[in-house]
Amino acid sequence: MSSDDRTFKERFWDPVSGFAVTFKTQFKKPVTEQYPQQKEPTEERFHGRHQLNRHADGLEKCVGCELCAWACPADAIYVEGAENTEEERYSPGERYGRVYQINYLRCILCGLCIEACPTRALTMTNEYELADTTRESLIYEKQDLLAPLEDGMEAPPHPMFLGNDDTSYYAPEPKESSR
Repeated sequence: MSSDDRTFKERFWDPVSGFAVTFKTQFKKPVTEQYPQQKEPTEERFHGRHQLNRHADGLEKCVGCELCAWACPADAIYVEGAENTEEERYSPGERYGRVYQINYLRCILCGLCIEACPTRALTMTNEYELADTTRESLIYEKQDLLAPLEDGMEAPPHPMFLGNDDTSYYAPEPKESSR
C-alpha cells in the first residue's frame, strides 16, 4: 500500500493519535526515584562490580591463566601470571595472578570473563556504584577486587591447608546420596 492509496481519514488520524500519547502523559505525576537516599535492591542475577574469590583457607582461586582477558570484548582486563613456589604460595595451582586489573572505563559488564574463568575465581557482585571523580580510580587493582578474608582464612602467601595437591581444591564436591 503506497502513501497515495491511504484515505484522508487515515492520514488525518495518524498525527492526532501520536499527540494523544503526549497529552495523556503530560498530566501524569512524574515518577521520581530518591536515589541515592533510598537505594533499591538489585535483581539476583544483576551484573555489577567484579570480585576475585578465595578458597576456604584464604588462597586465591585465580591461577593467572589470562582466559578472562582473552574473552573480554572491550579489552578491559589485564592479567599477568607468575609462578607459585613452596615458600610463597598464593594459589593452589602452579601459577597465580600477580597483576590483575579491570578498567571500568572500558568494561561493559557483559560477564563473558566470568564464563571464561575455569576456576570460578572471577564473579560479579551486585555493587553498581562505580562512578568516581578521577579516571585512575576506575582502574581496579588486584587488592581492590579480592574478596575479603573471612573467619578461618589466612592471608596468602601460605602453604595449602585443604590438601597436598591442587586436585583437592579444584575437584568437584562429592554429591550426597538421597537415601
